[in-house]
Amino acid sequence: MSRAWRGLLTTLLCVAGLQTASDVQAAEAAQGVYLLGFRGPLAGVTPPPGFYFENDAFFYQGDLKGGRVFQSGGVVASQVKLDTYLGIANPIWVTPAELFGGSLGFQVLIPYGTPAVNAGAVLFSPRIDRVIAGRESDAVFNVGDIYASSFVGWHSGNFHWNVTLTGVIPSGSYQTGQLSNISLNRPALDLSGALTYLDPVLGYELSVVPGFTFNWINPATQYLTGTEFHLEWSVSKYLTKELTVGLVGYFYDQLTGDSGRGDRVGPFKGRVTALGGSIGYTFKLGEIPVSTSVRVLRELDTRNRFEGTATWLTIAAPLWVAPPKPAPEPKTVVAKF
Repeated sequence: MSRAWRGLLTTLLCVAGLQTASDVQAAEAAQGVYLLGFRGPLAGVTPPPGFYFENDAFFYQGDLKGGRVFQSGGVVASQVKLDTYLGIANPIWVTPAELFGGSLGFQVLIPYGTPAVNAGAVLFSPRIDRVIAGRESDAVFNVGDIYASSFVGWHSGNFHWNVTLTGVIPSGSYQTGQLSNISLNRPALDLSGALTYLDPVLGYELSVVPGFTFNWINPATQYLTGTEFHLEWSVSKYLTKELTVGLVGYFYDQLTGDSGRGDRVGPFKGRVTALGGSIGYTFKLGEIPVSTSVRVLRELDTRNRFEGTATWLTIAAPLWVAPPKPAPEPKTVVAKF
């Protein structure tokens, strides 16, 4: 076959792939800015005023099922597999201030690591001025977008709940034409609530965390991801004061389709459900209590999303906790006769 015919055949195949992609109804890069599975057991519990530090390690391995095509960094590709290794530094400050009767706090999430992306076929790349086809792999270490949150937490008896507002700020590490990007480069606001029922006598815990993500356009690709809904839950049993086991899961559904001048794959609305298990253990390092947990979730019922296995390893400890307020002294009653 001549070079001209090979070029024509390649172009026709790629155009056909793009047409198939536009016929499907997930976010750019088939990922949302909200980190699914990040909040697990005790999500609704707000700790006492003080400074805390949490470090999370996230491992994810999955692929796009059914020959789905996705777009990331302006690159349109198919037969995509994803292996992600992330660390997330998470300093937390619970202030002594109260808002609406609840404890006011702030936290910052700083993700870093390497998403390794392998594509069996590249249908379009902004770095090349023609439609191409061929295998491509990317694995680049960088710092992801910054997550700045404020939250207010309340409690009453065995019930604990909080409301969190998170702003996602692009870090500037995003590279157009690159498949491997921790940064998704889209400003976003996420509003979520968490409710936990904790029975210290029977040793049972139940948490649910619903939320919505509102995305702005990615200025580098002119791709606008739709509004997303996410729900996480956990059911745990304390076997001892230090050891817990339980079930965890999450559900994600994109409520509105993608759009924008740079969208080459159509609405691409995504959905995924995940089920898994968790184990937690708390120990003391000197006088400092250190909480650890492992959560493993397997995804299923996936549409226009990667389908795979997510693993979270979490270590958290207080750096400083404010001393409890002294109890008010009883009033002296002076009797007059």
